[in-house]
Amino acid sequence: MRPALLCLLTSLALQAADGDLRRGLTFLAPFDGKFDAALSADDPACRTRSGGKMNPTTESADVKLAAEGKFGGCLVFPKKGAVRPEFAATKSLAYGTTSWSATVSLWLRTDPDKDLEPGYCDPVQVLGDDVKKGFIFLEWSKDHSPRHFRFAVRPLFHIWNPDAVGWEQIPDEKRPMVKMEQAPFSRDRWTHVVFVLDRINDHAAPPKARLHVDGKEVGAIRGHDLTFGWDPAAVRLVLGAAYVGAIDDLAAWNRALSAEEIMRLHALPGGVDSLRR
Repeated sequence: MRPALLCLLTSLALQAADGDLRRGLTFLAPFDGKFDAALSADDPACRTRSGGKMNPTTESADVKLAAEGKFGGCLVFPKKGAVRPEFAATKSLAYGTTSWSATVSLWLRTDPDKDLEPGYCDPVQVLGDDVKKGFIFLEWSKDHSPRHFRFAVRPLFHIWNPDAVGWEQIPDEKRPMVKMEQAPFSRDRWTHVVFVLDRINDHAAPPKARLHVDGKEVGAIRGHDLTFGWDPAAVRLVLGAAYVGAIDDLAAWNRALSAEEIMRLHALPGGVDSLRR
């Protein structure tokens, strides 16, 4: 095959792959000079809770915008603070009471063992109206060295914690989570993290959730009852709970991306925004 023809066919194949990856893209916050999302199926405004009210997120000692992101600008948490920017995500994550599939992607830059303060740290949470009705989060553990990186999908409280004991008191095999004892996080490189929710609340098929790091699946939550009880109108993405470090290219899909799609997503030279061009 002639080189020019091969190059054309490769280009067309990549364009087709990007087109497939655009399907279901509902949210993107690239943090290029602003906190608000560039794309959202909901209100794109980035807000912060303060004094019982929601206010526009502005730069402060706790949260800033910086130019040195993975793709353009990024969001930076210089220290552990009380500011937790959040986005409405009812439509972006398409929460469903009978079946729910979604994907969240972001890039993180931090050294967990040098940058984070003692205690749990959740760089990203998916919340509803009550954490006892469901709670999804990425976290670093508080008492391990090196600190474990974990992805948890906690359903209704009585399902995952019938004895009402502490999170760490529950054996790993009984916790609805994926654990990485050694994760590739560093001050000097960006790490790509994607989590996938697949048929949550669907009792006709077994639900599952997957964690992918740097394009590769590292574990899945299977064999758990993952029934949630959220008010769909209250679903939101929350950032920076005790996090110290940077976040870039936060994106969401209203469907479960496949492992192959996540590998393609990880390899995008221009990040998720390149899918919109």
